[in-house]
Amino acid sequence: MSETPASSLTATGALTAGSVKISGDGGDEIEAYLARPEGDARRGGVVVIHHLPGYDRATKEIVRRFAELGYDAICPNLYWREAPGAAADDAAAVARANGGIPDERLVGDVAGAAAHLRALPTSNGKVGVIGYCSGGRQSVLAACSTDVDAAVDCYGAFVTGTIPEGLPLKVTTLTDLLPQLRTPLLGLFGDDDSHPSPAEVDELTRILADNGKDFTKHSYPGAGHAFFAVDRPSYNAAAANDGWERITEFFGTHLTAAGS
Repeated sequence: MSETPASSLTATGALTAGSVKISGDGGDEIEAYLARPEGDARRGGVVVIHHLPGYDRATKEIVRRFAELGYDAICPNLYWREAPGAAADDAAAVARANGGIPDERLVGDVAGAAAHLRALPTSNGKVGVIGYCSGGRQSVLAACSTDVDAAVDCYGAFVTGTIPEGLPLKVTTLTDLLPQLRTPLLGLFGDDDSHPSPAEVDELTRILADNGKDFTKHSYPGAGHAFFAVDRPSYNAAAANDGWERITEFFGTHLTAAGS
């Protein structure tokens, strides 16, 4: 599938979708994928954080799904600086070789994406963030570090627990940051996952409860890691369908402005 030229939007039925340039961390200009419903109605926005395989077709489909649900949705290309214009797999390989994306840069890029959504004429001022796998951890990180209105963690690894010895990614857990969670958080996990394991999810639940944070958790028996990924053997239709219903209800509650 060919990429849409930067800064263009292509009509796709009842929504528009395509690549734009946004201001990321430190004012850097980076690429992002934006999808919007047609019409001038005020609505919330969703920042989608892509998984470690990168800014790929599957992630862009998720962005368009949120537009179909009635949100302005955007996914910043976290690997743009390392490999501008490169295919998703190639850019992801470069990012992996560099140990992943620094947390402070991720926070700046998500903040820039949220600001871009809030600057749209259709924005009601509310923005949520969601991520899957590595993006799930980064969604929690953003929820602890930026001004968003709701966050969803889909099986984010290394939010709690212990970092495996020899892990090639330069990553730390978020246990010290969790008491600073700024927004309601929904967590969706598989009981058969190892990262995060049920014990790590229990640790997350305990820390947030001890600090009086608004956390809703659901774990799926028989589901492993990446159960939302329709293009992987790990896909679990029952868990994914239920998860989408919970995400839709959660964002519907927290991203709808009073009176809209």
